[in-house]
Amino acid sequence: MSNYDVIVIGAGSVGVPTAMALAEQGTKVLVIDQNASPGQGENKHAIGGIRATHSSPGKILTALRSLEIFSTWEENTGEDIEWLQGGYLFPVYRKEEEEILKSILPVQKKYGLNIDYVGPEKVKEVLPGVNEEGLRGGTYSPEDGSASPLLAINSFYRKAVSMGAEFRFGLHVDSILCENNEVRGVKAGEHTFSAPVVVEAAGPFSRTLCGTAGVDVPVNPDSHEAAITEPVKNFFGCMVVDLRPGPGSKNFYFYQNRRGQVVFCITPDPPILGTDKRETSVFLPQVSARMVALLPRLKNLRVRRMWRGLYPMTPDGSPIVGWNRDVKGLLHATGMCGQGFMLGPGIGELVARMITGETTENDEVILEEFSPYRQFAGQEALK
Repeated sequence: MSNYDVIVIGAGSVGVPTAMALAEQGTKVLVIDQNASPGQGENKHAIGGIRATHSSPGKILTALRSLEIFSTWEENTGEDIEWLQGGYLFPVYRKEEEEILKSILPVQKKYGLNIDYVGPEKVKEVLPGVNEEGLRGGTYSPEDGSASPLLAINSFYRKAVSMGAEFRFGLHVDSILCENNEVRGVKAGEHTFSAPVVVEAAGPFSRTLCGTAGVDVPVNPDSHEAAITEPVKNFFGCMVVDLRPGPGSKNFYFYQNRRGQVVFCITPDPPILGTDKRETSVFLPQVSARMVALLPRLKNLRVRRMWRGLYPMTPDGSPIVGWNRDVKGLLHATGMCGQGFMLGPGIGELVARMITGETTENDEVILEEFSPYRQFAGQEALK
């Protein structure tokens, strides 16, 4: 049996930044993942958007810290993660979306987000060639951006290892070991690892994993598809989010990365529940029609690749971060609802402060919102 201060289950968008933050504090931390290398679960299915443009205080505060980490990463480490500060644009064509976006501006500004509702001329400036018919304006947050999920996760991993974090790949955690309602460690195949704290960052598999400790976590995965085009000359930098619903879908979103490729995704309606990652014949015609209607100059782009990943969803669309009340030493950091990449660095530092008992006033705002014991009522407006 190997002994550690903390064991993190999952080397993904949340687990790796958590290990990085813990190692920086001098904590002896082990990360276990069933895959062969970091970010090979749902992280590699992320499209790379990073925004603090949320409608709830907890997400805004968490993402603002994540943005700070992403935007200064190359400057601080010398490693390029393809950070692009293109901002987030929510164009508006209907009164319904205008009212929603304007109603949440006070909360967004109160918690430090640089955002404004802008007129059609600014929208056209930020997104050249946008469909002008019926354009009412939109919200624009210039400090949001994007980065490469795989470049970022591997750079975070190298940083964590350099500070002493240990990773074990190719090991499936069979159970969380408990005794007298306290965590003792984990069992992974023939291996047993001991620690008084276990951070479960298993995403879509959290519910099954926590069941081994007699705990139920309301995380249920659903599937989302995405795609990427061939590279072309860069002509816009922002992430475009269209909140209008369409046939078989809710919102859709896309951006052009630093390599010139347009990356895009859609939110299916009704949700596609389960863990099926096979691509469908429905996605591409559905999303491309909506994208071309919004930005006609996309019509001649050729799609290079499609994929499908899992969103570990909670009933209200917000993460679950907090100590379990029934099993001492079990800390949940899961249910990111498809936003693990953008929230991960902020969540990782928060979890590290929780373990060392150094939480801040802002942390308490976040933890109340993300509590495993909240009512799970309603839905975040910008989910």
